[in-house]
Amino acid sequence: MFLVTGAAGGVQGSTGRLVAEALLAQEQPVRAFVRRDDERAARLRELGAEIHVGDLREINDVRPALVGVRRAFFTYPVTGGLLDATVVFAAAAREENVERVVEVSQLDARIEARTPRMRQHWLSEQVFDWAGVGAVHLRAAVFHENLTVLAALSGWRELAVPLGPPSTRVPLIAAEDVARVAVALLLSPGAVEPVVHLTGQMLSVGEVAEVLREVCGLSLEYVDADPGQWRRDLLAVLGDPHTVEHLSALWEIFRTTPEHPLYRVTEAIERLGGRPPVTYREFLAHRSGPAET
Repeated sequence: MFLVTGAAGGVQGSTGRLVAEALLAQEQPVRAFVRRDDERAARLRELGAEIHVGDLREINDVRPALVGVRRAFFTYPVTGGLLDATVVFAAAAREENVERVVEVSQLDARIEARTPRMRQHWLSEQVFDWAGVGAVHLRAAVFHENLTVLAALSGWRELAVPLGPPSTRVPLIAAEDVARVAVALLLSPGAVEPVVHLTGQMLSVGEVAEVLREVCGLSLEYVDADPGQWRRDLLAVLGDPHTVEHLSALWEIFRTTPEHPLYRVTEAIERLGGRPPVTYREFLAHRSGPAET
């Protein structure tokens, strides 16, 4: 039995849903951990998943979900509660003698990281390691969905992000590549590497806007937004200070650090996932149009 958290999916990549669907397609037993039993859960049930409804921050919801589970996929959205959910999940997984937890972290997760969220991910990694549950940390770059959603919030008129000049480079990754690697690691019978860095493409923000224009038929342009105003505007739309704080700090890193050892395409995607990384152009081409975001 595989437990998959975040299985219903959302707007931040939906890796949990992709992992659950991929495992089910291979006729693996899946217990899908979801927040609500809605139409998304109903679809997973139709595909053959066992549905478990709960809150990842609540131990009495997570413990029964892990009964009989040997391997699990853990992901948590970019909002408050990551460390609470990590401690709960790690403790319950240790109690149930789970042998492998594949969890989604962030590309530069370390104690000196320049965003609070990345530092939290480093702490989360430590907790999973201390729990002795065979943790595998997928340190993923910026999901293709992130910049696309920001363009959608403008009504597809512009890509307004405080990233400095159009030449500022951003490490990107397709959620489906993260999910494909995660499935391979969940199914691997032998020992696996404990930390896997995942970057599928390096693009400048100007190139991102160009691809959006060409593939989606938009007149959209990149706009270097004022950082303070951008933060205020996004907070008014999302209402989530945690998300806004993380993204603001992330854009500052890319804007002020043009070179970094992690700014490179990683071979692990093709080696573990079985195919070259999905490019941003391919990601957009597989969508029906801007309205799909």
